[in-house]
Amino acid sequence: MILKPQDVLLVLKLAALGGKPWTQVQLASELGFSQGEVSSGLKRAMAARLLIQEAEGPRPAGTMLIEFVLHGVPCVFVPDRGALTRGMPTAEAAPAFKDLLAPTDQPPPVWPDPEGKVRGEAFSPLYRSAPWAARQDAELYDLLALVDGLRGGRARVRSFASQELRKRLERS
Repeated sequence: MILKPQDVLLVLKLAALGGKPWTQVQLASELGFSQGEVSSGLKRAMAARLLIQEAEGPRPAGTMLIEFVLHGVPCVFVPDRGALTRGMPTAEAAPAFKDLLAPTDQPPPVWPDPEGKVRGEAFSPLYRSAPWAARQDAELYDLLALVDGLRGGRARVRSFASQELRKRLERS
């Protein structure tokens, strides 16, 4: 079994839902996945112990998920960086970091996106549909931006992202 980046996106979406009921059709629609991708992703995430089975269905696995997101994701899903482009702000440039870090003269990291309104340094999203899914769900956007802070941020960004992700994922 090989965990894929879309599986992490799927698990983060379940965390963002905060225990609200969901269906595979709903998840597919909100993440830009096929139903097959959702079904396979749930199986892989269960096998990786990022989800636990409950009567209502799989839910995020607390400590295991937190440890994997904080320590595994930054090592396994390293972002590609590129030239200046138009996109959607991520990592320290995203709303999750608003007013917490002093502005810099460096271009902000952005997920390349033709609908984006910010010009910055290209930063590959965890999965290709992440920008689209983030526009549909502000909590998911925050989680993805915090994960990107871990994946490619400076020490101070990683420290804040780690603390904030731990708080948010413990609530899920």
